[in-house]
Amino acid sequence: MGFLYRSTRNENETATASEAILKGLAENGGLFVPDEIPELDVPFEELAKMDYKEVAYEVMSRMLTDFTEDELKACINGAYDSKFDTELIAPVKYHHGAYILELFHGKTIAFKDMALSILPYLLTTAAKKNNIDKEIVILTATSGDTGKAALAGFADVPGTKIAVFYPKNGVSPIQEKQMVTEKGKNTFVAGITGNFDDAQTGVKKMFSDKALAEYLDEKGFQFSSANSINIGRLVPQMVYYVYSYTRLVAAGTIKAGDEINIVVPTGNFGNILAAYYASVMGLPVHKFICASNDNKVLYDFFTTGEYDRNREFILTTSPSMDILISSNLERLIYRIAGNDAAKNAELMKSLNETGKYEITEEMKKNLYQFYGNYATTDEVAETIRKVYDEDGYVLDTHTSVAVAVYDKYKEETGDSAPTIIASTASPYKFTRSVITAIEPELDSKEDFELVDELEKISQVKVPQAIEEIRTAPVVHDTVCDKEDMEKVVKNFLGI
Repeated sequence: MGFLYRSTRNENETATASEAILKGLAENGGLFVPDEIPELDVPFEELAKMDYKEVAYEVMSRMLTDFTEDELKACINGAYDSKFDTELIAPVKYHHGAYILELFHGKTIAFKDMALSILPYLLTTAAKKNNIDKEIVILTATSGDTGKAALAGFADVPGTKIAVFYPKNGVSPIQEKQMVTEKGKNTFVAGITGNFDDAQTGVKKMFSDKALAEYLDEKGFQFSSANSINIGRLVPQMVYYVYSYTRLVAAGTIKAGDEINIVVPTGNFGNILAAYYASVMGLPVHKFICASNDNKVLYDFFTTGEYDRNREFILTTSPSMDILISSNLERLIYRIAGNDAAKNAELMKSLNETGKYEITEEMKKNLYQFYGNYATTDEVAETIRKVYDEDGYVLDTHTSVAVAVYDKYKEETGDSAPTIIASTASPYKFTRSVITAIEPELDSKEDFELVDELEKISQVKVPQAIEEIRTAPVVHDTVCDKEDMEKVVKNFLGI
């Protein structure tokens, strides 16, 4: 028997898994959350014998209950194929006293590929299941990585169009080049004169605009989302935490049932929330270590119980985490409030109107599994250099945030439990920041010259994703004010 997904802001608004994937966002800005998270009742010793696709089916079939076995397996087989540059899909490597879970072997060399490779399959399957005859318009804000991964996933997928907004001066040169050279005929990319939070707010506003929805409906369109606000993004992310745990079981590093720690460099809170959901399903986790950069709104929240975005927005060398409104935290807030949609809606209203909210003492107690800390930009560079000097392994800037925070956690607590660190991007995505951390004198070189230097230093071949954009022409050159986002989407759709 399947269960429903429910809005975090209205207990009466429900959807099946496929409906929630199609809608992306609930009404009134709420997010869809599962009414229950079923137990993963396959022994870890059995899962340890399975490959990535097989583990994916075991996890996702329990969460997406209105997909048939054939439908779900077709989605999984379509997603996790030769577009990944390793058969393992998500290899686990031991460095710096921890297990680095490499999530960047997909088409756009960032962890977003892990979910955005399968989301187009889930979405088009969901559309068929629900007899949707409208063209689905994917509307997405990105702090750098979601954008290209979503564009790559949805490029030329029949029955879909995709529009991506990014902060014009808030992503790395490689990230921007990846997006603006996208050739898919159904794609649109625009830089906005603002930061990621502005882009995300603009997208959410369009989703919540009922008059706009009616107008689109008349014209044969329907919005959906590729951001981690869509449960079709979140559920596939649960898989790699279960998978990595079972690789440690298979290697004899841990026994089935042993607790681990999970460290996640965190911006929008989706990736670490997926780990938390996996633990509710049965993954044995001692601590979730939430690693922030200089935009340490989450560290302050876990320390004080107050979420306050009223602060300076800092551009860092880990731009995918330059976020002050962590959308997916709402799903955790809803849960620690006892699945109380009214209480959650009240807190989110406060965030919208005053830029902050404070949780109750009772809610704070429910965060006992979470530890938060942050790393400054200087600490990120130091950590990249330190890990490289140790054994020649090159971290990207986001994974370096996680490693630096893990070092602080160990120093504070003395906890020596086996630890998985989510490595969220290839160092090739942030070449200048990575190279200059290791060899500062190379800073005067051009971005693509630095790519070749990184190949020499890391002994890792330049990924195809980078080779492709060296000489690719710019296809998308739109830059707009945040107030004009709706207008440019209508222009893109020709309405």
